[in-house]
Amino acid sequence: MSSATYSFWKRNGLSLVLTGLFLVFLLGQVLTGWSVDNEERLRAGHAPLALAAYLHSGHFLSATFENWESEFLQMGMYVLLTVWLRQLGSAESRPLDPAQEEEKIEPGPTPWPVRAGGVARRLYAHSLALAFMLLFLGSFALHARGSWMHENETRADDGEPPVTLVEHMRGPQFWFESFQNWQSEFVAVLSIVVLSIWLRQDKSPESKPVAAPHRQTGG
Repeated sequence: MSSATYSFWKRNGLSLVLTGLFLVFLLGQVLTGWSVDNEERLRAGHAPLALAAYLHSGHFLSATFENWESEFLQMGMYVLLTVWLRQLGSAESRPLDPAQEEEKIEPGPTPWPVRAGGVARRLYAHSLALAFMLLFLGSFALHARGSWMHENETRADDGEPPVTLVEHMRGPQFWFESFQNWQSEFVAVLSIVVLSIWLRQDKSPESKPVAAPHRQTGG
């Protein structure tokens, strides 16, 4: 059956629900973070920020992009590591035996970079990992800027001189913010890789079939 015969919701339900959840939780973060930051400002004797101003503050930028950078690092590394590495019995791993692997390509138009060949095809062949790398680097830069801004705001409240961006990134606070997120993302990936060896979720593409033996590797 052609995909065009399904409704827009049926064809895009997963991304629409995930987008909706993302926006709801982001709004929750904005409103609660705005409230927390303004409480801190009032205690320090400063005027509270308007919501629009808060969205440009170090408090918001640091809190948002330190999490985004860890998400993109997690997914980018996961995409790359699963190219070469295997885990016996995991639904998240490719089969141990290359002969068991099968690339299923449905009928349809070939993406233009593949038709063009050369550099375009080589870049396209690694475009998923490259995209996550760029998203990670962008988030890392915005996290660094936001964290730096927030530290200097805190130092100003305490009557201390500001630090440069390089000085901030040499200090422990910025790396504490990054490492606490990075470790949590990789333990999340590890959990699905390992738990999918023994546990199942019926109809989920992230799980092996319910009746599959534990040693079966791949979904």
